Amino acid sequence: MCSPQKTDNQTHKLILASSSPYRAELLNRLGTPFTTQSPNIDETPQQDETPQALALRLSIEKAAVIAKANPSSWVIGSDQVAELNGNILHKPGNIENARHQLKASSGKTVNFYTGLCLSHYEKGVTQHCIVPFSVNFLSLNNELIDSYLSKEKPFNCAGSFKIEGLGITLFHSMKGDDYTSLIGLPMMALCKLLRNVGIEPLSM
Repeated sequence: MCSPQKTDNQTHKLILASSSPYRAELLNRLGTPFTTQSPNIDETPQQDETPQALALRLSIEKAAVIAKANPSSWVIGSDQVAELNGNILHKPGNIENARHQLKASSGKTVNFYTGLCLSHYEKGVTQHCIVPFSVNFLSLNNELIDSYLSKEKPFNCAGSFKIEGLGITLFHSMKGDDYTSLIGLPMMALCKLLRNVGIEPLSM
């Protein structure tokens, strides 16, 4: 859950701690100026760390690194971890890995956990939460998988699909409060975090 922590509403600078074009595209929906900076952190999972804990920890660490370097700015950090049968699904990187991921996901449920953090170094304010979402895959044969991969090439996407594109054709159902969390930046949760610290998204 995202717990409230009130602060004064004043002119603010906004930084997205990410190099992801997908997250930047989502943040653009708010219509407010922002910059992006890529945090350099170790994303290796810790021993016995759950997917939820990993996603939340990395989102906090990403925001913290950029916030410390930009102490007068509000910084947004986000990280997503996909999980199938207790195993983390990484970005495939190539067609063979993507094909393997989709074959493994066929007829099964893949859970996504997106960590979100809003931080301001000078104010000593940090808000964070974890947003779950799950997708239930259709039974996919090799022909469908290869057709999808050749058209969309989702090799930089955890789970090997793009929900904002043809990836939607691979599912028979989804479960969650905010589909934008699948793209990497849960916008409903972000609006709540902004309001928690006294920033109204509609007035930014």
